[in-house]
Amino acid sequence: MDQHNNILNVPATTSIERVQFYKKTYLNVALGVLAFIIIEYIFLHSATIVKFALSLTQGKMWLLMLGGFMLATTYAERMAIRSTDLRKQYLGYLIYIVAEAFIFVPILLFALIYTNNAEVVKQAAVLTLSLFTGLSAVVLLTNKDFSFLRSALTIGGFIAMGLIAAGILFGFNLGLWFSAGMIVLAAGSILYQTSNLVHKYRTDQYVAAALGLFASLMLLFWYILRILMSRK
Repeated sequence: MDQHNNILNVPATTSIERVQFYKKTYLNVALGVLAFIIIEYIFLHSATIVKFALSLTQGKMWLLMLGGFMLATTYAERMAIRSTDLRKQYLGYLIYIVAEAFIFVPILLFALIYTNNAEVVKQAAVLTLSLFTGLSAVVLLTNKDFSFLRSALTIGGFIAMGLIAAGILFGFNLGLWFSAGMIVLAAGSILYQTSNLVHKYRTDQYVAAALGLFASLMLLFWYILRILMSRK
């Protein structure tokens, strides 16, 4: 993530403006989740998309899928953060949501088939939203600055990508402890992104703020779902 590189110092604003900014940000996070659900439903009911997504999970093709996902999301982030055109910001956000929906096709399909119902997905969604809400509340209520997490999150992200690549190339399972570690990383990212919301973003950057929170939310959802699937 390179969002911090483009966030300017927050100018003096009234408390009313700041509250409106928070409302717009979390409204856009909620709309992003709703859009994700709708797009995911369409993807899962498209035989062509399902077949293509599943073909990219075979062996080293998963690296190609991850590489494409990273390129798409990086482009979307830059569009949402750097553009002064609100329409382009939303277009970047939409591109990010579509990329997330596509990469989630294999794991959600497997979860639904493996459990023979949607219960495990519902459980993962409830746990994710509960943890996301709790972590966000910690920052919003205490006003604590978690920007010190930036370096740890960056290093953790590189280590995680290296382990994922090694697992794919050498054919070993990263296991439950890796998923648990990624949940910790996602939780730290939520604290960091919410801290940016409070201390760094200007009040006109609600789309970029929403994208950062949405990205952390989806990372958390992915690994909570993986852990719940491993228990079935």
